[in-house]
Amino acid sequence: MNASWSGRWPALLAGLSGCLLLASAPTTEATGLPLFALSGGGQEYHGTGWVLAVAPIAAVGLSLLLLRWWPFLIAVAGLTAGWEAVAPAGTGGYVVGLSVHYVPQAAALIGVLACAQSLLRRGAPGLGAMMAGLALGARVLDSALPGSETYYQPYSYPSARSALIWAGLAGALVALVRLHRVDAQAAGPPGGTRQRWRVPLAGTLVMALALPLSRLSTAEVAALMGVDAFTLQRHPYAQVAMIGAIALVLATGLAALAGLRSLGGALTVATLQAAVVTPLGLALYALSRTDLAWKGALAGVVLGASVVLSRWRVAVAGGLTVAAATAMFIAYAATTGHPERIAERQRVVPALVIEVLMTAAAVAVVAAAAPSLAPRGSIPAVLGPLAGVMAGAGWQTLQATYVEADGLPRSSTLNAQSHLNTSALLTLVAGAAVGGLGVAHYLAERWAERKRAEQIRREAAAAERDRLARPIHDGVLQVLAMVQRQDGGSQLAALAGEQEAALRRLLAGGGTLVPDGPAGGRTDLRAALAALAVPGVEVATPAEAVPLAGPKAEELVAAVRSALDNVRRHAGDGARAWILLEDETDGVRVTVRDDGAGIPAGRLAEAERDGRLGVVQSMRGRITDLKGTMTIDSRPGDGTEVEFWLPR
Repeated sequence: MNASWSGRWPALLAGLSGCLLLASAPTTEATGLPLFALSGGGQEYHGTGWVLAVAPIAAVGLSLLLLRWWPFLIAVAGLTAGWEAVAPAGTGGYVVGLSVHYVPQAAALIGVLACAQSLLRRGAPGLGAMMAGLALGARVLDSALPGSETYYQPYSYPSARSALIWAGLAGALVALVRLHRVDAQAAGPPGGTRQRWRVPLAGTLVMALALPLSRLSTAEVAALMGVDAFTLQRHPYAQVAMIGAIALVLATGLAALAGLRSLGGALTVATLQAAVVTPLGLALYALSRTDLAWKGALAGVVLGASVVLSRWRVAVAGGLTVAAATAMFIAYAATTGHPERIAERQRVVPALVIEVLMTAAAVAVVAAAAPSLAPRGSIPAVLGPLAGVMAGAGWQTLQATYVEADGLPRSSTLNAQSHLNTSALLTLVAGAAVGGLGVAHYLAERWAERKRAEQIRREAAAAERDRLARPIHDGVLQVLAMVQRQDGGSQLAALAGEQEAALRRLLAGGGTLVPDGPAGGRTDLRAALAALAVPGVEVATPAEAVPLAGPKAEELVAAVRSALDNVRRHAGDGARAWILLEDETDGVRVTVRDDGAGIPAGRLAEAERDGRLGVVQSMRGRITDLKGTMTIDSRPGDGTEVEFWLPR
């Protein structure tokens, strides 16, 4: 435990330092990255404008290619954020200043998510899931800090953000002393070069969507929608929603390029992030005249991060989404369909409850989704740019639903907050989706464990065959060969030849000691058992053939032969035996009964201790391997009845 902790605390320190840097960088709570607006308007880029447009794309793309060096990414984020905090305004020029502004956000976000991926792959699921959730929690906390431009905070405390920057930089540098090596566990998906490039390529391309979409003019959007430009100018929210829908479709396609599991994770987290915007805006507006806004967000982050440390993180995440949605439904009903009144009238208690529960649910959902993405190495790309852009696009698409009966939005800054029930429904959808991801991940893990166990069993069987091959070859096989040479064409020589060939097949890794049956498909068990009828042994079978898979039939006949051998050896002189075959709907049943002396109590256990394993291995072992059952009913003086049952 101590050795494990000593190896993980530097990674944990680096990840938490990255979260502090994320909380200090102005972002939007919907995306977590400073994306250019997707709302169109025919934006043009000239000269240095292209540099500013490409800067966030390049920062994210480069960070996704450097996942193995994620501690350095966090350190670079701290250094650039620190330089930006102390450099005089205008230092290095406007372009350089704004370009550097994007570096800490992209590098810190990708670095923290790569840290989560590394922890999950190193066998720390609780810490890894928590770190992934904190990547979103830090950005939500940032929007609630005093001085945030995202919402309605009238104060500005740059010293608080500076303290976060310097604390994050110090922690990153301390952790870097221990984490100066390449971390292969944080790398992208396994496989060939093509597979390794798919996920970072999808994450980079989704960031680049902002460039062409922001250049769409009103006339071009109107042509896409099949309406005239004048109508679209009267309903600008429709243009915003249209651009958002286009971006959402394209981003979904890019997420599918990264894999189906990546698509599911991105859709789940994006749905939750889009749902967070409205209730968080409502709460922050209502708490803007108090110092409770950032405290409530911090409480939600701590709550969400704490509960996901347990193995029940998926169930807890689902419970938190239900609790948050219930709180929003209650707020909507209590205000008779006007939840914006909570903000307008500064209702502290309901606003604080909504903020804490919604923030905790957001952190928990991201944390619960992360473990299903870790095996493919897609956490940084999926929970970073893919989910971020999809959330921003989804938020823009929702604008089309925030309208009144006349088809127009309410002329209020709290128009979106008046439709709080939409966010509640989206929260429930995200909770159900993360439950599906959890079930799929559980089934995939169980399947992988079964494959590993089967591989171990096969390797152990091969090793055991190799161990036994030499003494058997030097002993038993030589004796069988000598019997064949000395007895010529006798029945004993023929049996010795059959057993020698079967034993060689067994040692080579296939087959049994039963002589080969008919080639291909199924064997008539009725005919195979009828061949065992000899003086003193009677066989009763159905009138029609009883087909059974060839290998199963061979093993069952071998078990019956072993039972008859026991009758001849132990039942006594003159003992008779009867074989009964029953063809049942779901299986076949074979009963071997004799009228001999029976088996004394404790005799089977004594034989097993002495190494005589005819009943344990030749009979019961064969049947058990075929998922069947064997029962023995015997009393001294009353004979013995052995019953075999095999499923079809």
